[in-house]
Amino acid sequence: MARTKREQAPEEKRNEIVAAARALLVQEGYDATSISRLAAAAGVAPNTIYWYFKDKDEVLIAVLDAELTASMSDYLQLQTTSRTERLLWVANQLAQVSRLVSTVHTRLEQSPAIHAWHERFHELSEGVLRAEFQQAGVAADRIEARVKISVFAIEGLLSHPLPEAEKRAICAALVGE
Repeated sequence: MARTKREQAPEEKRNEIVAAARALLVQEGYDATSISRLAAAAGVAPNTIYWYFKDKDEVLIAVLDAELTASMSDYLQLQTTSRTERLLWVANQLAQVSRLVSTVHTRLEQSPAIHAWHERFHELSEGVLRAEFQQAGVAADRIEARVKISVFAIEGLLSHPLPEAEKRAICAALVGE
């Protein structure tokens, strides 16, 4: 008689697949992460991935959502630190998942789903920056420009890594501290 694997809740199995996908996508990148490779890393058959996800882009979005949820939770714990420290933390968090960031930017034109996720991400992150600048007392007519400059600077820090002291100085200049 064949042995069966223990019963597992669908959400638990999905989370295991997402965790395996995150590890592969961050370490090796999107192109190197085939569905077969993901299935092996998650300990499931390749067709099992398709029970939970329509395609590889949907897996990527699940990874991005999990990463964003965890990061936002951690970010909220930083509210007692300076705006400079919070912005520096964001830059460092994004640097840790730079392959995911690069993949999103690369896949924007090929995947409407990734494009939509990217738009939502910018709405959220720019909303957080707006709130930070409003709380800091930045004049309303200057907030949008400061938000865009901050986004461009953080994206620039991802593609042009700098020593921590220089990143801190840039973040301090961005938030006016």
